[in-house]
Amino acid sequence: MPTRELRIVFMGTPDFAVPTLQTLVENNYQVVAVVTAPDKPAGRGQKLQQSPVKEYAVSQQIPVLQPTNLKSEAFLDELRSYQANLQIIVAFRMLPEVVWAMPEYGSFNIHASLLPQYRGAAPINWAIINGEQETGVTSFFLKHEIDTGDLIFQERVLVLEEDDFGTMYEKLKQEGAKLALKTVQAIEQDQVHPQPQQPAADTKHAPKIFKETCQINWNQPAEQVRNFIRGLSPYPAAWTRFNGKTFKIFRAEAVEAGAADLEPGQLLTDNKTYLHVQTAAGTLAILDLQMEGKKRMPVQDLLRGYTFNV
Repeated sequence: MPTRELRIVFMGTPDFAVPTLQTLVENNYQVVAVVTAPDKPAGRGQKLQQSPVKEYAVSQQIPVLQPTNLKSEAFLDELRSYQANLQIIVAFRMLPEVVWAMPEYGSFNIHASLLPQYRGAAPINWAIINGEQETGVTSFFLKHEIDTGDLIFQERVLVLEEDDFGTMYEKLKQEGAKLALKTVQAIEQDQVHPQPQQPAADTKHAPKIFKETCQINWNQPAEQVRNFIRGLSPYPAAWTRFNGKTFKIFRAEAVEAGAADLEPGQLLTDNKTYLHVQTAAGTLAILDLQMEGKKRMPVQDLLRGYTFNV
């Protein structure tokens, strides 16, 4: 069976997308252009900063497009000029139909969940927050509604007890690159058999996370609060207020010791070695935190210079 000659446009912005682009390049696929976000001011000097995807594309001398308007005729004409027959999207903006319907072999996306579970902007976070023991990556063809297109392939990945958002992000970043390669190879050989998604009544969603979403609710059981903390660690980080100050909490674990007469959110500490917080059911030991205006540090380091009023 003759293989298709692929001309690929890759679309992505953050470092999550870089391993996929790198895998395509290293496997000698013809990536004719990359579409990424415009450079943005960052840091104290507010210097313009390139996206991680742009940095890699430039290092490989791949043409880079950075449209502010995905429907502008100038951008669409430039995109057509590359005569791509396949588009691959990883961690990019929602595309208008005029863009995703352009290539002959379609446009597929790599999503960091087992669709239809966790459609949305923050699938890794919400899978951990909800205490899932398994998640994964999915390749699917784009259609009108976000994350609803026909499934191509999926790979499952275990969520370990010690995993948080940061570790799962790294795992799924690499798994996504492998899955993209597998998907491209299947499209190249015309061996793709997409299947419609089958959402169920208990299908969970993954909406965008905002600062107010990250406030810890101590009126929940200890394990639920711990999952919430690890699902937001290290970024954007769960937060709470103790003694009138805001603290980001990065790591916590359930402990046997507790005080039955404490209310949820109340503290128990010797102000030397431990900081415990009562929940609706059980007690959590705070292991790693950051007080407003300070660096992230282990709780024992914080207690050397700060005293909690209990």
